[in-house]
Amino acid sequence: MKFALLALFTVASAAVPAPDITVSWDKVERVSNTTATLQVVVNPLLRRGSRIHDRVFAELKNLGADAVRYVPWFPYPRLAIAELNPPEDGRTSWDFTLLDPMTTDFLEATKGHSVVLNFSTIPPWMFQIAKPIEYPQDPEQVSWDYLQGTELRDPLGSELGAYYARLVSWYARGGFTDELGREHRSGHHFSIPYWEVLNEPDLEHQMSAQQYTARYDAIVSAIRAVSPGTKFVGLSLAFPGGSPEMFEYFLDHRNHKPGIPLDMISYHFYATPAEDEPPEAQPYTLFSEVDGFLNTVRFVEAIRKRLSPETGTMINEIGCISTDDFGQNAPGHVMKPIPDSYWSLCGAVYAYAYGHLNALGIDVAGESQLVGYPSQFPSVSMVDWNTGAPNARFRVLQLLKTNFVPGDRIVAVANRLPTVYALACIGAGGERKLLLVNERDRDIDVSFGDRVKQMQSVDFTTRGAPAVSTPVDNTMVRLHGFAVAVLSFETLE
Repeated sequence: MKFALLALFTVASAAVPAPDITVSWDKVERVSNTTATLQVVVNPLLRRGSRIHDRVFAELKNLGADAVRYVPWFPYPRLAIAELNPPEDGRTSWDFTLLDPMTTDFLEATKGHSVVLNFSTIPPWMFQIAKPIEYPQDPEQVSWDYLQGTELRDPLGSELGAYYARLVSWYARGGFTDELGREHRSGHHFSIPYWEVLNEPDLEHQMSAQQYTARYDAIVSAIRAVSPGTKFVGLSLAFPGGSPEMFEYFLDHRNHKPGIPLDMISYHFYATPAEDEPPEAQPYTLFSEVDGFLNTVRFVEAIRKRLSPETGTMINEIGCISTDDFGQNAPGHVMKPIPDSYWSLCGAVYAYAYGHLNALGIDVAGESQLVGYPSQFPSVSMVDWNTGAPNARFRVLQLLKTNFVPGDRIVAVANRLPTVYALACIGAGGERKLLLVNERDRDIDVSFGDRVKQMQSVDFTTRGAPAVSTPVDNTMVRLHGFAVAVLSFETLE
């Protein structure tokens, strides 16, 4: 009789499959310190009077993100540089007429939250160049070829540092005194918690590790004199995997002037499919590229922990770029339509990267970028450039930012599904949350060892709408294609 019962129990047990995902809520692996956020790159659609200005800044304000990166970037020189020409003939060219409206709108929309400012473009006249630069008269005209020169005309960097000190003074201290002793008053007294020093120096002016470090020191020294409470972000590399010497040199305190802080480093990542790759193959490529990038992150983290463990890390440009964008300014280029499924895929790619970076202890995971549009990387946009309405990429960030914050306890997960990513956390109030990312464009059913209370999801079906919240009360959920879902379980007492 005992053997018969044992055999019956064995058969019954074999008939009940093990759950796909099992969370060990009592096994804390680390405490999260990762902030999910975004970057805002200046372009004409952020100007007052544009067709999407009001909607975009309202969405940014409602998002309420911290550590938002703001970058007046070089394709639009009159929207990025406050002093286009050198002081000469008894006058200077300081002019904030075009910069101020967008910058103050950004600072008002993010009031109460931390920001990272990066006026990344050095005035070209500060470099040794053959002849003066001619800028487009139209501030909205793209100009990609004026970043000339590699050597500063002032090799000590004093002129460079003074430019950035005056920029900071304009926004933080109500104004500044220019090179000729004349006062320029702004009336601005904004808080600047972080200033990022330059952007992608491995591309822009092709700086060596030594050049960048010297320029970082010059800029930081000058800004600290006028804004002692500001912290600094360095490097901002486009291709971190190709520049290990930049990390090795920059993070070695012996290569800096005494007292120069190394508060944060930053670098970027974009997943890009092949030019002729069909849409159905792209998920395989993009998620695989994230995996490759994560190996670079681990490598950089090893350098950072060895040389400057007190320094934090911001990965503040994360996104997907269509190869179609690389020909966006070629004569006669006709942009290919971007399907809704692309935005859903790229939202899932960001969530996948965010989850892994959270587990690795990265401080900031910033999605790129709020507004892109034809001529300025349309495939990287988080909103519709015609209406300003969020797409799935924005909604994914909104979902992550709402549910996962620094201080969450990350717990162990056993996951049997090769195409579903899972990250489990316990919130400060005992909330049990599970992030799931479906890496494929098809539905998949996922079973759990615990009963799910609720699911919030952004996926192929929701498109640009806010996350759909659904009561569950089951041990199984169905994820639609490219779903980014947050599952809630019973709260721990």
